[in-house]
Amino acid sequence: MGAKTNKSYAKRIKITKKGKLLTRHSGQNHFNSKERHGAKGAKGRNSEFHMSNKERSQFLVNIK
Repeated sequence: MGAKTNKSYAKRIKITKKGKLLTRHSGQNHFNSKERHGAKGAKGRNSEFHMSNKERSQFLVNIK
């Protein structure tokens, strides 16, 4: 049997049409009431996530 995709890892990553990886910012689930308005908005957006080809082959095996 071949290598398997790490499902818990793959669920946290969105892969765009061109192959970029997008993830959520860390530490944004609670205690945001004192944040600036711009900071709250920035936390809602996804950011690009960089991963080496070696890590990609290890964690995201069957995902293009």
